[in-house]
Amino acid sequence: MLGEKWIKEAIKRCGMKYKWAKIVETKVRENKDIQRQPPPDLARLVNRPPVVTIMGHVDHGKTTLLDSLRKSQIAAQEAGGITQHIGAFLVQLPSGEMITFLDTPGHAAFSAMRARGALITDIIILVVAADDGVMNQTIESIQHAKKAKVPIIVAVNKCDKPQADPKKVKRDLLAYDVVCEELGGDVQAIHISALQGENLLELAEAIIALAEVLELKADPLGLTEGTVIESRTDKGKGPVTTAIIQRGILKKGCILVAGKAWAKVRLLFDVNNQAVAEAGPGTPVEIVGWKELPSVGEEILEVESEQRAREVVEWRTYTEEQNKLKEDQRVIVANQMQHQESYKKERERLAHLSWKQRKAVLYRANKHRMACRPSERAETEELSLSLIVKGDVEGSVEAILNILESYDADEQCQLNIVHFGVGDISENDINLAEAFSGTIYGFNVAANKSIQDIAAKKQIPLKMHRVIYHLIDDLKEELGSKLAPTTEEKIIGEASVLATFDVTIGKKKVPVAGCRIQKGQLDKKMKFRLTRGKEILWEGSLTALKHHKDDVQIVKTGMECGVSLDKVIEFNVGDEIICYEEIEKPQRISWDPGF
Repeated sequence: MLGEKWIKEAIKRCGMKYKWAKIVETKVRENKDIQRQPPPDLARLVNRPPVVTIMGHVDHGKTTLLDSLRKSQIAAQEAGGITQHIGAFLVQLPSGEMITFLDTPGHAAFSAMRARGALITDIIILVVAADDGVMNQTIESIQHAKKAKVPIIVAVNKCDKPQADPKKVKRDLLAYDVVCEELGGDVQAIHISALQGENLLELAEAIIALAEVLELKADPLGLTEGTVIESRTDKGKGPVTTAIIQRGILKKGCILVAGKAWAKVRLLFDVNNQAVAEAGPGTPVEIVGWKELPSVGEEILEVESEQRAREVVEWRTYTEEQNKLKEDQRVIVANQMQHQESYKKERERLAHLSWKQRKAVLYRANKHRMACRPSERAETEELSLSLIVKGDVEGSVEAILNILESYDADEQCQLNIVHFGVGDISENDINLAEAFSGTIYGFNVAANKSIQDIAAKKQIPLKMHRVIYHLIDDLKEELGSKLAPTTEEKIIGEASVLATFDVTIGKKKVPVAGCRIQKGQLDKKMKFRLTRGKEILWEGSLTALKHHKDDVQIVKTGMECGVSLDKVIEFNVGDEIICYEEIEKPQRISWDPGF
């Protein structure tokens, strides 16, 4: 880095004049962001439905429980029977009370979604299978609930199974500070069978009782507030979000802001995909009219006008850019300092040398960085796989990216994520994949016939999946296929040299070893090795393999034979001849995503 003195000197030596420029200071922009409204007057508050999140380990019956509560067939529709993103449903009980249920995925890949489910909920139902007990995602769900300070109701499911042991489940939960009522704690535990529909009313009553204790109320007046729980791009509707309203009443025509996206509400749909005119506190609703897709977990706030919404979005984009610039600047300064330190040390180390000697030392040190011929470059190029990831909703894409973040096998094959997004496979994705010689992975999305034809023509692999761990397995296989196969040696037979003699063929004397097969067999078409003690003398193939003067292909254990090699080597009695074959085996990637 040049100081002011040397900059001036350099400019003078070049025969030029210098002039200092004035840096224009940027004006401090006015904060145009929007904040939540102050807490409402207690007199205005009305009761609202409790928001209940169903959590637990994969395949413990969360969706089946919800299914029984709302008497529909979501579990049958789900790929592989695994909930792939949060579902939100409003359930009306026979007594008339309403409960909003959130179903979160139990699979290991969807940790971020479960955390989100815990943050926007009033009550968590922890589903534990009576025949399986407390598992990894059960523990993780308890941790999310404790972190969000949300009360738990334990639903011990699959109690109709013969191997069910609900008491063991309750005892196991003690280790994680979940103490059920019958063990002296304050956590309600209900024994249910989601499949048979047993004790579901008792569970619903437990929820209503806990909701009454919690005194869940909301302000139906004033500007709307809510939270995005899922976002996706719909073919007919455009960007769509599922949200839970937390304050106010959302109506058509409202102007909303969420993160760096805004919307003028065109349509509202309830959980049964029926158009509704409005949605009050505690209810899940699908909102159509977003200009861009907001991120999941963003806070939804209503503003007075479209102009105000644009101001808020511009301000938020500006602050994000400024924060990124500050972070980049911090990294640049740190790198410059590091470079300066290493540069100074290098100068000090070479200070005693003349400039010619210094040049020679630096050349030798940096020789490996010099440009090499294309043929040499091809050998040193690192293996890499470029990916384009598309998902049906943002939560799914986030889950896949979270898994890919754990990739730790870069020394075998580099994994580059070129692009990711929500929605069906587009021509733009194909063009990107072509530019980067990449593969497109689609999760719960489609590619129409014309897109498939373009991909086939350009030889772009399209890999479509409906279950997350099938997608990861497929990716691991593709990464493994990039690696060079490993060769394994399989020993077929071993023989020891008993006698040595020479045979004259034409004018040449050829050394021959008389051997006995000790193990396996010698096969003339395989590879051979001659060893003396631990030393390998020769590797190659046989020119002759004889048994009693007859040329043979194979000699088996216990038989004697004469052997001559494709290279002239003097045999000694006691030498070993090993027959082996090399088998190529495909390499597997060492990355373990954890499931």
